[in-house]
Amino acid sequence: MTIEWRYTIHPGLGVLSLAGFLGQEAVGRFQGAVGWALARGTGPVVLDLTGLRGWSDGGRLAVSEAALRLAAEGRGLELAAVPESGASGDGGDFGDGKVVVTVHGDLAAALSAHRDRGVEEREWRSDAWPEDA
Repeated sequence: MTIEWRYTIHPGLGVLSLAGFLGQEAVGRFQGAVGWALARGTGPVVLDLTGLRGWSDGGRLAVSEAALRLAAEGRGLELAAVPESGASGDGGDFGDGKVVVTVHGDLAAALSAHRDRGVEEREWRSDAWPEDA
C-alpha cells in the first residue's frame, strides 16, 4: 500500500495533499512529492492530510524530515487535518524540536490563514490520485 499525492500552488503558498497510507513503503514516494513541491513553489507548504487513512512511525518520521528539508530551503511546513494518531495541537513534536510546524484543524483553516496570497492556482498529481479526494 502506498500514497497518492497532489500538489497545488498559489502565489507564495503550496498545498501538498496525500491520500492513502503513509507507511515505510511510501516514504520514497512522499520524499519525491516534497522534492516536487520544493522545485515548483515558493513559501510555506501545507501538507493536507485530509485523504490520509493513517501513517506509521516511519511515515511520521518522513514528515519530520520534510519539515527540516523545507526549513533548510527557507520554507515552512504546515499540517492540515492530522490523523488522530498524529501531532499534538501545536505541532511541536515534529522536526525533532528543531522546526516549528503549525497544525491546522483542516485545509480550509490552513488556507484561511494565508488568505491574501492570490487566486492563481496550478495543480499536479500522481496518476492514481482518487477522483473523490
